[in-house]
Amino acid sequence: MPEVVKMSPSNTSVSVSLKFLVSVACWAVVVGAIYGTMVWATRQSDETAVQRQESLVSRIVSEMQDRIAHDQESATVWDDAVRKVGEGDREWIQANLGKWMHTYFGHDAAFVIGPANNLVYGFSDADNDPEKAYPTVYVKVRTLIDELRRRLAAGDTSGTSDRTLSIGESDIVSINGSPAVVSVKPIISDSGEIKQLAGEQPLHIAVRYLDGDFTQMLGSRYLFTGMQFDWSRGNPNRRYFPLTARDGSSMGFFSWEPFLPGKAVLEATRPVFALAALLMLGAVAAFVMLLQRRADRLRKSQGELFHLAHHDALSGLPNRISFNAKVDQVLAKSAAAVFFLDLDRFKQVNDTLGHPAGDSLLVDVAARLKATVGSDIMVARIGGDEFTILIEAPTSSGVQQLAEKLISVVRQPFEIDGQPILIGMSIGIAFSSGGKSDTTDILRRADIALYSAKSTGRNRYVIFGPHMDEMVKTRRDLEQELRTAIKSGSQIEVHYQPVYGAKSNHLVGVEALARWRHPSKGLISPDTFIAIAEEAGLIDSLGECVLATALSDARAWPNLSVAVNASAVELRGETYALRVISALEKTGFDPAMLEIEITESALLENEDTCRRNINALRQIGVRFALDDFGTGFSSFGRLQQLDVDRIKIDRCFVASYGTAENNDAIVQAMISLARAKGLKITAEGIETIEQKAWLSELGCDDLQGYILSKPLLPELISELHTGNARQA
Repeated sequence: MPEVVKMSPSNTSVSVSLKFLVSVACWAVVVGAIYGTMVWATRQSDETAVQRQESLVSRIVSEMQDRIAHDQESATVWDDAVRKVGEGDREWIQANLGKWMHTYFGHDAAFVIGPANNLVYGFSDADNDPEKAYPTVYVKVRTLIDELRRRLAAGDTSGTSDRTLSIGESDIVSINGSPAVVSVKPIISDSGEIKQLAGEQPLHIAVRYLDGDFTQMLGSRYLFTGMQFDWSRGNPNRRYFPLTARDGSSMGFFSWEPFLPGKAVLEATRPVFALAALLMLGAVAAFVMLLQRRADRLRKSQGELFHLAHHDALSGLPNRISFNAKVDQVLAKSAAAVFFLDLDRFKQVNDTLGHPAGDSLLVDVAARLKATVGSDIMVARIGGDEFTILIEAPTSSGVQQLAEKLISVVRQPFEIDGQPILIGMSIGIAFSSGGKSDTTDILRRADIALYSAKSTGRNRYVIFGPHMDEMVKTRRDLEQELRTAIKSGSQIEVHYQPVYGAKSNHLVGVEALARWRHPSKGLISPDTFIAIAEEAGLIDSLGECVLATALSDARAWPNLSVAVNASAVELRGETYALRVISALEKTGFDPAMLEIEITESALLENEDTCRRNINALRQIGVRFALDDFGTGFSSFGRLQQLDVDRIKIDRCFVASYGTAENNDAIVQAMISLARAKGLKITAEGIETIEQKAWLSELGCDDLQGYILSKPLLPELISELHTGNARQA
């Protein structure tokens, strides 16, 4: 019988222990390998996330420098700026080159310096005495000033384009212990007609501090936790983005608590690994599920950052970056049409009702545009009150129909905080040229077409044509020809549109309307030459010419009142009342028979000056009418504060009578309010018998429109007046 070998309890215990240790070691290796893989993966994820955050900060700082320079050019490339700085007009400089830069663009300081770098004007939001602030800033930017003057003297135009109108110098410097972007731009003529010595042009210095509200904006808008400015690295748990001057010197750091999705995942899964040795499968399953959730959150956060970088925060529409990228894509595969849209009179909304109301209006405009074009067409907001639209494979008729529809939609009244608001819109359109167009070219052509639309009367669309590359030159020629026409007095005519009593149907007055009969171009639209006159500083001379002619002609029409329009530019002039009184004395015309028509927007330009002019003329018997009533943005409370004698209901309210979009209730309210204040009421733009009967019934005093009479030469007015006298 063979010998049976029995295993002792100690041997069995050792074997079991060995197997347990091996199993534990295996589990430990597996768990360690998995854990090590997780640590590596989470670090890679964190590094990628941090790199994207640093890239975003870098792009924001770079765009800030470009944007400040672009902001400056809105006022520094301007004939008026050259003149006003040369005249030392501090009030104008403050309104356009100083405090306005802070109010509209958020610049913290602005300085205008002369050829010898002497301070002409200064503004500093942080210092009540700009005279003291300038020497500190000058020390920091002297190198930039010297370099810019050297380039100007050498005629260097490198870096300029259709979008960048002038050369400039920019850097990041430290001012009074705060980092700041500084930009220096020359104040130069936009027409080229004002001669300036090269290198001795006045300069504009803009300052935007990078600490304070800028870091707060950076953190809140782009979701950076704990974003702040530090002069040095100190906390290993924060990320630091260096701000570097042009010479390589450090200007401090933007620091923030980095978003580390990998670290968050790792910390959340540690309890799971405590159980991994006992329940590996469960731990792995839990880890996979948790990792998936964390990955989803990471993707969502990345998506939000991407959306913020490619969309307008106010309207939610794609921004300039997205729009340009989309144009690139479309032009690579098909034809396209690009719309540039600009709101007319939007600045008056901001000036009158405030920026919150302006923002609300932009949101409403964006919604209307998107609803009008549909979901298949891209609408973008590229800044301020400028929008763009991209159409793939367009047809000429379809594009024109859409443009007309967009203008019509925007012209419908908006309501902001119970206030009805009427604005307009100008559109420039460009088509791609059969595979030859690139993004820059088609955007340039759309921009030129927009300029043409705005310069020829606004509230219209213009499609780019080959002739438009000469548009600027043509406009300058027209300005010079208008100057000659006003000086000679032979080309400016005054036509008169009759005004009839609503009840008597008798001729009660006329409105004087300027007409320019060009020797080779024929009659030129007032929408064109009035705008040119205002921009070229000719409106005062034109207004004097029209007023003198109207008063002289009207002496032949006893008992007829004469209405003359006054632009915003004229009304805010200190000598306007004196010029009107002088014209009345020269012609011997009765002041009580003169009515001056002004607009709501004109009153908002400089209310104190307007009030003085109005009061001075009312004292001698001149009457005032508020033209285009209801299309501006002032409340009726403001109307009650102004000394006017009449309101004129705008033609846009009259034209809607009897349509689905009628404004009957608004017209009735206007008439009731005017009656309550004891004002006379004239309705203009009457084109149908039904409109005439309706407005007469509502209580209008006088009526004016093409169904009654078109504007006529003075000889025909004399005939009407004679017939009117016989009937009486």
